[in-house]
Amino acid sequence: MHRFSIIFLLLFLQACWQSQPNGNVLLVNEGPEKGFHYPYYLFVPDNVANDKELTLMIEPNNSGFVSDDAKKHLEKARRIATLDFYAGNYVAQNLKLPLLVPVFPRSESQSKIYTHSLDRDVMLQKNTSLERLDLQLLAMIDDARVRLKEMGYTTHEQFFMSGFSASGTFVNRFAAIHPEKVKALAAGGVNGLLFLPVDEINHEKLTYPLGTADFQELFEKPFNPAAFKEIPQFLFMGALDDNDAIPYADAFDENERELIFSTLGKEMQPIRWENCRRIYDTEEVNAQIKTYENIGHEQPDQIKNDILEFFKQFDS
Repeated sequence: MHRFSIIFLLLFLQACWQSQPNGNVLLVNEGPEKGFHYPYYLFVPDNVANDKELTLMIEPNNSGFVSDDAKKHLEKARRIATLDFYAGNYVAQNLKLPLLVPVFPRSESQSKIYTHSLDRDVMLQKNTSLERLDLQLLAMIDDARVRLKEMGYTTHEQFFMSGFSASGTFVNRFAAIHPEKVKALAAGGVNGLLFLPVDEINHEKLTYPLGTADFQELFEKPFNPAAFKEIPQFLFMGALDDNDAIPYADAFDENERELIFSTLGKEMQPIRWENCRRIYDTEEVNAQIKTYENIGHEQPDQIKNDILEFFKQFDS
């Protein structure tokens, strides 16, 4: 009986894990009893060391479209998890680190809830499967660490985060909510806009996701400026990037839009981006903020290699 149990277990694991050219990927189903209502992908590159503590890489999924078909978001998340076209996978393969990619939805019927950027609308959700996606991601990470431990891998309590466009915005905002969890992060293509570790600008209150004015009310804990400012951050924009989400209703409501334009600038580059840089410098945030000449809304090899070199500094 014991032999049949072992055979069944091996067949089950073989069915769950799927081989990729440079590693293996596992689709983990939603686990409401564990704190997450959506599935996630766990990618483990070939030749990952089991004799040292590893840092788990997180890249939030960003489908780039709205759809009520969950399979479409599942497929895009799988691409993010397994292809080195995406910075998270590129870093994971080169540094031999496991990678987690959540499969959060982005609904067409509820298009103003911009889940993939962790916007205000999604953070206001109550008593739905979208409630506190940030905590759901932390629960996924806890689950993945247990699974990796069962495979013989030890992981650091803190993790790396990488994202681009909406997922870059997600990463920047998530780090503000849970700064003690993030070891280092890279985020780009963020509409020239960053989460600002201040309550106000020119006597204008900045509520989430712009600033910290209602942080305690929204997250039931105070903002931790010291921890946020300590996180090594690599933040970038392409000088030719014209992908600005601010004018669109799915990303910001009218009040948020007017506040951004009046306090930080209507022109994404260079005005708004430079104003955010100035505030980060004034607040002494541990961030490298870079603009790449002759590059648009993209992450070519030059940028991915810079991201890789950035994370190498903290991979110990």
